[in-house]
Amino acid sequence: MIRHAFAAAALLAAAPLAAQSTTQEQLDTRYDRALAAGYKALFLCSAIANAERNGATRTPESVEQWELTGIQAPLDEIVHNLEYRLLPIPDGEGLGAVEVDWEIDMPPRVAVAENGRGCSIQPIGFEPSRLDTDSGTVEVSGSYRSYPPTSDKFVERSVQTARPGSSSETASLMIARNLADPLNNAFTEHFGEGTRTTSVLVKRGDALVEQYAEGFDPQTPQRTWSVAKSIAATLVGTAVQRGEADVTKSAGLGLFFNDRRKQITIDNLLRMASGRYSDTPGNRTDPLYFGGATVEETALHWPLLHRPGTVYRYANNDTLAAVKAIGASLKDHPPAELFARLGMHDTVAETDWRGDYILSSQVWSTARDLAKLGQLYLDDGVLSDGTRILPEGWVDYVSAPSGPQPDGPFGYGAGFWLLNKSDGVPADTFAAMGNRGQYIVIVPSLNVVIVRRGEDPTGSRFDIAAFTRDVLESLEK
Repeated sequence: MIRHAFAAAALLAAAPLAAQSTTQEQLDTRYDRALAAGYKALFLCSAIANAERNGATRTPESVEQWELTGIQAPLDEIVHNLEYRLLPIPDGEGLGAVEVDWEIDMPPRVAVAENGRGCSIQPIGFEPSRLDTDSGTVEVSGSYRSYPPTSDKFVERSVQTARPGSSSETASLMIARNLADPLNNAFTEHFGEGTRTTSVLVKRGDALVEQYAEGFDPQTPQRTWSVAKSIAATLVGTAVQRGEADVTKSAGLGLFFNDRRKQITIDNLLRMASGRYSDTPGNRTDPLYFGGATVEETALHWPLLHRPGTVYRYANNDTLAAVKAIGASLKDHPPAELFARLGMHDTVAETDWRGDYILSSQVWSTARDLAKLGQLYLDDGVLSDGTRILPEGWVDYVSAPSGPQPDGPFGYGAGFWLLNKSDGVPADTFAAMGNRGQYIVIVPSLNVVIVRRGEDPTGSRFDIAAFTRDVLESLEK
């Protein structure tokens, strides 16, 4: 009798499991469409609205050509077929929101422009009749804007920021001649098959040379991706300098006094050594980035697998947790304050829809502004007026491989990558690096900052070490 009961129970369980297998595949397909729609809505919104904020122009066609081409699978197979609408601010100028259709039985995915503070992606299923923003109320069913198409050709254009006839202009012209070959090569596939460069910049002292692809200029922002992690580390440094944070103290993770996650320090988080679990290599945070989830619900509650400080595991969630640990400081000293002090006026740190900064990835900035961040580190954290905003020794701190190290060609410090394994590059070179080819390379011993921006397709990698070596060799000619 008991055996028959167990057999019957097994049969009853088997049918639902088979059904669940089919249902899961359908759910995954539907979820991928929701993410693809969120990806498209957010990138259209951020690229266009942040360019408008800077006095530049991006068109939907340009965003489709650059940001929405060569993206991660399976979103790349979905995103181009999704219809979108651009919603202007009613009775005003500029983009108010973007909505993208993805399923006939669900509302569109919506990204909202946040009054000069970039865009935020709303949760899946968000269905307002109106979108309330700081800049007013955006009618979802409002009129749409149209934009002219853009060319896909490259243009080689060097821009000098120095005053005509000044010594800095003379120096810029000299290094521009020396750097012609490596800079021009950056716009070909010389440094990586399939790579697509949008801008390069080299700064040494007062001399600056930059070059852009057609459709981009010094005021055109792009998403920094993980270069934002180095911005996050810089914000932690400013909080330490003000006495509002201590990297050796607990980051405040964990729920109870005996929760070992309370042993995780801000330093562990900055060095990608929290010991917490992450579900994918590189810690894909699609639910936060494109799904409309929040930092609070996605980044802070992962369980512990290793003793903090013992295992390297690159994780967006670690940076997000480090930023959350200085949240009280950021209320009085937000990223916009740091950007203003550095003259990074064309840079925006975006947030989730609840207002928490997504400083693992979601910052939009220009090549010139990123060079100013690099210059701060060349200047040992001291502003041009003599004000120290990073602690003494902070440059050594972020560039020291004192934690567990990754496999591969680069070492890791605290929020920055290290080129300490790269032949032909000074050993003190460190860098901010981001997805799709975003780089700020800082060479203290040679007083050089190198910026490269791109939209490299998935599977293509720009050889930043080789580019850095060629630039430095050309500077010494």
